[in-house]
Amino acid sequence: MKRLSVLLALLASPAMASTGPFFSLHNTDFIVLLAFLLFIAVLVYFRVPQLVGGLLDKRAEGIRNDLAEARSLREEAQEIYASYERRQREVKTQAEEIVANAKREAVLEADKAKAALKLSIERRLKAAEEQIASAEGDAVRAVRDRAIQTAISAATEILGKQATSDQRSAGIDRAIADVERRLN
Repeated sequence: MKRLSVLLALLASPAMASTGPFFSLHNTDFIVLLAFLLFIAVLVYFRVPQLVGGLLDKRAEGIRNDLAEARSLREEAQEIYASYERRQREVKTQAEEIVANAKREAVLEADKAKAALKLSIERRLKAAEEQIASAEGDAVRAVRDRAIQTAISAATEILGKQATSDQRSAGIDRAIADVERRLN
């Protein structure tokens, strides 16, 4: 195949267009052909195609390695993302539990506060009722004392007008005897 392509290159129309013999050093086309063939020979002698192929192979291997590394990084990123999502779900669950616990505690504290308020109100009502009862007792005693004083002064005035001093002394003696009898 290579020989056929070289033969076709020699039979190409620009080479046939020159005047005079083709295989002459005076023909520029022949000189260019010889220089090209010499260049190709130097490239083959120094194994440039193999070096270029080796470089291309190295580059392809580097690209394969980069792709493998990219795949591993992608898998690692997916694992990190999955762990992040798991962690996020766990944190969300914990947050929901914390909120639920806080609500329960708030309800319990509110119930305790209501009970304490109810107890406080009951104590204050009882204290107020006791104060009212005490005030009532004081008022009844004050009215009774006033009524007694009024009755005593009225009785003194009436007795003073109706009874003599001997009758009054006898009444006081009877009252003292009556008190002694009741006390014993």
